[in-house]
Formats: sequence, C-alpha cells, structure tokens
Amino acid sequence: MKAISIDRFGGPEVLEEREVGDPEPGPGELLLDVSACGVCYHDVLSRQGAMRGGVALPRIPGHEIAGVVAEVGPSVEGFSVGDRVATTQRRYVCGICELCRSGRETLCPSRQFLGHECDGGYAERVVVSAGTSARVPEGVRDAEAAVAACAIGTALNALRDTGKAQIGETVLVTGSGGGLGVHVVQLASRAGVRVIATSTSPEKADRIKELGADTVVVDPDGEFAEGVMEYTGGRGVDLVIDNVGGKVFHQTRRSLAPGGRWVMVGELSSDVVQLNLAQLFLRGLSLHSAVSTSRAQLVDTLDLIASGKVRPIVTEAPMSRAAEIHAELEGGAVFGRIALTTG
Repeated sequence: MKAISIDRFGGPEVLEEREVGDPEPGPGELLLDVSACGVCYHDVLSRQGAMRGGVALPRIPGHEIAGVVAEVGPSVEGFSVGDRVATTQRRYVCGICELCRSGRETLCPSRQFLGHECDGGYAERVVVSAGTSARVPEGVRDAEAAVAACAIGTALNALRDTGKAQIGETVLVTGSGGGLGVHVVQLASRAGVRVIATSTSPEKADRIKELGADTVVVDPDGEFAEGVMEYTGGRGVDLVIDNVGGKVFHQTRRSLAPGGRWVMVGELSSDVVQLNLAQLFLRGLSLHSAVSTSRAQLVDTLDLIASGKVRPIVTEAPMSRAAEIHAELEGGAVFGRIALTTG
C-alpha cells in the first residue's frame, strides 16, 4: 500500500510517499481502508523530533482517522466489513486497568498512540482496536468523522468533563483559530457561558466571532491578559481552555479570576516555564489537563456532529499534499483542521 512516512526527524520535507506492506489485524482489531486522516500539531512536533519519546523510525504519522472496515480480526464483536468507523487517538487501551475501568482510558499505561508509538493514518490502510473505534452516523462526512475525536472530542473533554463549565461563567479560549480552539468556542457558546477568545491573527477574529465568541482579544505577540481583564472589568475568567501552553502560560495565569480553573489541552513548544507556586495557591487556582478523548466521548462527539449541534471546521486535501499541509500548519495559516483524504 501507499503511505506517507518519515525515516528521520526534520522539516516537512521528511514526509515522503513510500510503498509499504499492508498491515494485518490481530485479535480485537480492525483493518480500515482509510478515508480521511486529520493533521494535528502533534504530528508536526513528532515529525520535528520535539516529541520523539516512543517514536521508532520509520513511522507513519496520523491519529485522527476515519475509514471503512476492510477486515475484522479474531474476537471482534459489533463491527462488520463495510462499516464506516472513526477512532480515538489510540490504537490500543487495555480496558481492564484501574484507569480504564474508571473512565480514564486516555491514561492507560498500555495505551498506544496512533502515529506516534505505532503507525497511523497517513496511509491507504491502518490497523486499529475495535475498543477504540465507533460507528460513524449517517450524514457525517469522512473528513468530519476523522477529526471528531481529537479536534472536537478533546474540546468536549476539556470543557464539559474536565473543566466542568457552568451556565453563566466566563470562559477564555486560547489559540481559538486552531483546530481545537474553533471547536471549543462552538461548544462553549452552546453551553450558556460567555466566551472570550484569543488569537494572534487579526484575519481570524471575525470568523471566530461567527462561531460564537462574545469577543476576540487579538495580539500578534500573545499578550492578551490586559485585554481579558479589561473586558471582564478587572475580575478575570472562571475557566480557561488553553490550547497553546508554555508560550502563553503567564498570560493565561494573569487572566484567571480568584478560584479559577485552568485546563491545559495543548503544548505547541518545548518552552520551560518558571513559576512561583504562590501565584497559584494564594489565588485558589486549579490546574488540570484534558488528555485526548475516550471512546465514550468520541461517541458523544459524533452524535453532536450528526445532530448539527457542532459544526466541524475542516477542509480536505489529498494525502499526497501532507508535507505542504504541515508547512502551512507550522506557519499558522490554517483555520480549523485539515484532513488528508485518500479518495
């Protein structure tokens, strides 16, 4: 089969099309004909070598996958050849450890992250676990299904399950023009909260407002705290969904109201943050992380898409353009998500 893989860390040019052997499903696994695979900044960091732990080269990237079941492995129930499915970000979770049994399967010590610890979806075919897959409802396009888990399911996790957003609160969304941010804004606007979005791009501000943001604080240097405090009358926000990480760490901290909750979703750099812990505990701030998407959250997300309650912001590009798309993503030119398609 054809696949886009890397055999060394580096720039977008290391993404090369190669002929590789077809994967085979083992017990509990599905072989998918890939329809679409989203491009996440995690893919960029892995390709660069900034996140190389667990990456054995050569590696096929991609963890946002939708496809059609081509073969069902032994001991699989509930799936048949021809089913349209989408996956979480992992090929495998054990399902029996304490974390899996308590709904925290994203932290399973046996997890295998697609495109990182095992081959992913930048290919014509991929093997995934039936336990991390879900059927795609009628009316949901392949590209939409592909980005459901990572770009939308993680947003749902951060806002609803980890951040526990409440009606009437004020929520700050950093990196709101990115693949995660545009969907956090949509979900937050439908949850009865006031949404403040940040962006370094003035060109994206109007589009972010159209998705439901009450206001967009634009600063090319990421210095948004002053604008947030001005908009909230000096109070700050109740909840931050942070899709950027270290680059805006202190701006985010300064934007929180006393007792505020801070959910980290993304880390776009390897920056080291220095912090006096008193800056957190003396103000009663709590710091959390939303780590990818469980299968249950994926099912909820697909239902939200099918019912029209959230609109995936995704554009399509041929799989052969993977290197070009990576370059665009690194340059900050992408609004929402791009899905690579095999059609």
